[in-house]
Amino acid sequence: MKRLTLGIGLFVLAAALIGCTDKGEPPAKAAIDKQAAANIAAGRVFAERECKGCHGLDGRGAAAAIPHLAGQRERYLLAALKEYKDGKRTHAALREVAANMSDADARNLAAYFASLPPVQIAAAKDARLVTPYEYGKELAAACTKCHGDDGNSRIPGTPSLAGQQPQYLVVAIQEYLNKERKAAPMHALLPGLSKLDKESLALYFASQTPARRAAPPFGDPAAGEPLSAVCGGCNGARGVSTDTATPSLAGQDARYLVDAVKAYRTTRKRENMRLYVTGLSDQEIQNIAAFYSVQKSKAAEKGQTLVQELTQKCERCHGAEADVPAMAVPRIKGQDRDYLVMALRAYRDDRRESSVMHKMSLPYSDAIIESLSSIYASQPAK
Repeated sequence: MKRLTLGIGLFVLAAALIGCTDKGEPPAKAAIDKQAAANIAAGRVFAERECKGCHGLDGRGAAAAIPHLAGQRERYLLAALKEYKDGKRTHAALREVAANMSDADARNLAAYFASLPPVQIAAAKDARLVTPYEYGKELAAACTKCHGDDGNSRIPGTPSLAGQQPQYLVVAIQEYLNKERKAAPMHALLPGLSKLDKESLALYFASQTPARRAAPPFGDPAAGEPLSAVCGGCNGARGVSTDTATPSLAGQDARYLVDAVKAYRTTRKRENMRLYVTGLSDQEIQNIAAFYSVQKSKAAEKGQTLVQELTQKCERCHGAEADVPAMAVPRIKGQDRDYLVMALRAYRDDRRESSVMHKMSLPYSDAIIESLSSIYASQPAK
């Protein structure tokens, strides 16, 4: 989504800028090229002693979430070892190994693993990579009876989900599970949803186009407009939210809006909302609901093409032919899926240092991260 969703060149693991030699070649790379062939044997000896247990002598991760090192770019491996040595990465065993490693050891080890053929994992012939949007669409079939085929509800009092902000939808589902909102028969299905289910479902509905509504049989939209001024600070101009965690009100069912606003007086736990709505009369609430119900809304996300667009951006740095001289960029095709998931989550949650990667991965939900990781893990290593 924006926090499920996103625009990026994912997985840029280290952004160490380096200069050029007189010949226009990065000095770090030039140094590696001069020493790699002579030190590969020494690197193998070091790997036998310190690395074999987890990465094998063939550079294959011994278990899930352990990265494959075979065929990886030398300068990326050197940058990663330096980050462990400097405490920028948190794996305790690797930090200890790196701390006791000389610069020559690091160069030799990087040269050795880089010299190995990439690990090739045979993908299942019947494997089907499903995007969060596609999976969310499958889950949404259980919601159509109340919320409409495309998330546009036609039942008075039942909210439309089309175009709603995704993170807000995830939070709303959780509030029903926590009994912080009034339950309905449909909500009996919610306890069976995993975190990835909720995020995928929310992305699907967030990507649908909200339908325009006729004026409701109660309330005065014109009278409700000035009363909505306070709401606009959070819910956006004319009820179209730009914050993934704050709901859009534009185009929503008016009866549902009335019930929701009144609920903030009693059961819904939002202190700022409670303070404002407590001072509103029932007629004023109806006017506000009428105003928002007739406003034009829009889809909050583009889940249909989101993953495809993201992978295209990733390819700029991580494609088969990409080799960015100014950055220590890893090859990620054919990499262990669980490791990619773990690395992206670490960047997103600011548990691995890289201001660039943190900024780029911050918007992503686990559903998006797992989808991207699966796509790259399933591709032949190059």
